[in-house]
Amino acid sequence: MWPTPSPRTRRNIGRLVPFGVIFVLLAQVFLISDYAAAGGSFSDVPDSAIVLTPSIYIYATIAVALVGMLVGAVELFFLNKLFAARSLRTKLVGKTAFYAVLLSLIMLVTFPVAASMELGTSLFDPEVWHRFRLFAISETSVATGVQLTTQVVAAIFYSEMSEHMGYHVLRNFLSGRYHTPREEERIFLFSDMKSSTQIAERLGHERYFELLKAYYDALAAAIVDHGGEVYQYVGDEIVVSWPEAKGVQNASCLRCVLRMKEDLRTQAGAFEHRFGVAPDFKAGLQIGPVTTGEIGALKKEIVFTGDVLNQTSRIHGLCADLGSDILVGGELVTRLAGAGGAHLTPLGTHVLRGREQPVELFGVGDSSETTGPEKSGAHRIDDAPSRPTDD
Repeated sequence: MWPTPSPRTRRNIGRLVPFGVIFVLLAQVFLISDYAAAGGSFSDVPDSAIVLTPSIYIYATIAVALVGMLVGAVELFFLNKLFAARSLRTKLVGKTAFYAVLLSLIMLVTFPVAASMELGTSLFDPEVWHRFRLFAISETSVATGVQLTTQVVAAIFYSEMSEHMGYHVLRNFLSGRYHTPREEERIFLFSDMKSSTQIAERLGHERYFELLKAYYDALAAAIVDHGGEVYQYVGDEIVVSWPEAKGVQNASCLRCVLRMKEDLRTQAGAFEHRFGVAPDFKAGLQIGPVTTGEIGALKKEIVFTGDVLNQTSRIHGLCADLGSDILVGGELVTRLAGAGGAHLTPLGTHVLRGREQPVELFGVGDSSETTGPEKSGAHRIDDAPSRPTDD
């Protein structure tokens, strides 16, 4: 059996596949246009073009999809990082130059292969390269370049939309999953930076903004690797969400927040060197039903509504009072089982502001910080009571 891909791998595949789809769909549009322009025939083409046979069509479709995903990989994992701090003009010039070279290389590879398939000969046959020279100086190459450029522009536009809206949000918009509101069980994590007001006063607005960017970058890997979805950034606060099945499996939601802590500790020296302060955070987690759907007249968003958001916010607000950086609601604890590396300390039941029913709370500790016998009343999350969840 194939190994189960990690959340990061699934996310990367999910981000790349749409680029291939965009390229293939636009290629079909151009194909229909060329077919109409040729008077309903693919056989009457100039020597600089390739006669479209079934085998060449299959080859071209696969090649276009792979080129699209290659462009996606270059855009997401290379160019976006390379030009992240550059001006818009520099970004446009740089990307245009890069893609001009890339598209030329793509045509240098794909056209000779298609020509050898049409002629039924070797790729190294002189006739193949004679056809390529005819193609290179013909109007056909210009038309092909325009088509590829259009595909790249559409792919970059999708990339920018995905980066600004978030991959999960854009996917849900395009799939129409939440056009009609639906109820679902979700886990929420509310966290904010400790002493953020004092840090902002110390650094000033511009330096504090740079700190926030670095702080969120430091937390991103943990969220991606544990299947979390960023719902909101509000100043120094971040709200992360999981569908119940994903967040409960292997206690991914709890492992995520512990990994976030670990990553900040690992990068503390770099933060101290750059900003003179190492940020830390406090967090609250809870699970409950929400209604999810699109909302907004001037600007549409996918939003969650439900008591669990208020609960999680109130739980998060009790961290300082209860002396714990991470608090977990009892409802979530009952659904977590089989995960090591964390210790839960019962902190009793508490009435949250705005609620009548008390909520049981647990403090969370990292096993790496525990020495000697565990604190009285503490237990590993493996030992937490569990109950089956609905698929």
